[in-house]
Amino acid sequence: MNMNALMQQAQKMQKEMEKAQQELEAKEFEVVSAGGGIKVVITGAKNIKSIDIDKDIIDPDDKDMLQDMIVVAINEAITLVVNEEQKILAKQQANMRFPF
Repeated sequence: MNMNALMQQAQKMQKEMEKAQQELEAKEFEVVSAGGGIKVVITGAKNIKSIDIDKDIIDPDDKDMLQDMIVVAINEAITLVVNEEQKILAKQQANMRFPF
C-alpha cells in the first residue's frame, strides 16, 4: 500500500470517527434509578438534560438519602454514556487495518 492510499484511509477513518462522535453527542440516554423514583436524561456529550424525582421518594427529614440517590442516578447515566463511547471506539479500532 502506498503512502497516498494510507493517508486516504486514515482520513476516511478520522471522518467516520468524527461522525460517530457527533451522533453520540446528539443522542440522549435515560437512566431510571431508586426503584423508578429518579429519572435522569443525559446527552452523549455528558450534559444532564433533565432530572425527574418522584414526589413519593422525597422525605423532608432525610435530605441526605435523596441527595445520595440523585448522585447514584447521575453516575449511572455518565457510566452509560462512557460505555457507549467505548463501544464506538472499539468498533473504530477493529476497523483499522494498516498493513505494515
